Amino acid sequence: MNAPSAESPAQGGSVGSGARLHPWSRYVALGDSFTEGVGDPEPRSPGGLRGWADRVAEELSAGHDDFAYANLAVRGRLLHQILDEQIVPALALQPDLITLNAGGNDLIFRRSDPDKLAARMDAGVQLLASTGATVVLFAGPDWGDTPVLGHTRAKVAIFNENLRTIAARHDAVIADLWALRQLTHPRMWDPDRLHFSPLGQHTIAIMVLDTLNVPHTLEPMTPKDLPGRTWREARTDDIIWAREHLFPWVLQRLKQRVSDDGRHAKRPDPGPVFGAWMPPGTFVENEPQS
Repeated sequence: MNAPSAESPAQGGSVGSGARLHPWSRYVALGDSFTEGVGDPEPRSPGGLRGWADRVAEELSAGHDDFAYANLAVRGRLLHQILDEQIVPALALQPDLITLNAGGNDLIFRRSDPDKLAARMDAGVQLLASTGATVVLFAGPDWGDTPVLGHTRAKVAIFNENLRTIAARHDAVIADLWALRQLTHPRMWDPDRLHFSPLGQHTIAIMVLDTLNVPHTLEPMTPKDLPGRTWREARTDDIIWAREHLFPWVLQRLKQRVSDDGRHAKRPDPGPVFGAWMPPGTFVENEPQS
């Protein structure tokens, strides 16, 4: 499916503060930590996180007083959990725009079969698409240069190709993180190398809005280069990263097999993106720095 086009769509920060041209009035985001916004802390946002989905909703809501947004994503969720726990509540909210990411935790931490994951994903997307809503799926990013996680590269690529087939079958839209080569820059990632930094979230939001053909005010940002490192310095950093981020994350995932982590969606009910607690323009002075 090609996303509905606005008249003379402008992209990359080329519009002002007026209404954005698009057909949607209720947006529901489904997924895991990627959609929840982990890596992009913001105390004024629900759940203390902002993320790409909030940024997209902020732009979509401009000039649309009746626009409502819900985010049902919960960090750490596997594909079957996202489908089982989030699809029925999402359908009850009657959205006309749905974004869905799922499968990343399965591929990284469970080494799951991408074809089997895709079969389950296909059934879930069929349910969502049957409502007539615009459905956006995410092709996973390229972790090729990331230590340890780089071993998932082939499986992510296979899963991505399956997602393209699913999207074609159900008239969905693909938001392509793999093709977004800006994400290969280290500054696009949180120090844990598992989640995106505020700059990465900002860049992804631009890609999603462009994919949907929605005019927006977000300006592309080019990250500054990092200082050069010797091979020994780079390997030392990798060891520190594994000790401080990777191993604790894997242990946390293992614990979740036998216990409920008690986490809940940060925006379970559709509502306005902004309000008295957070007026439009709240984040203007707090945009990520390159």
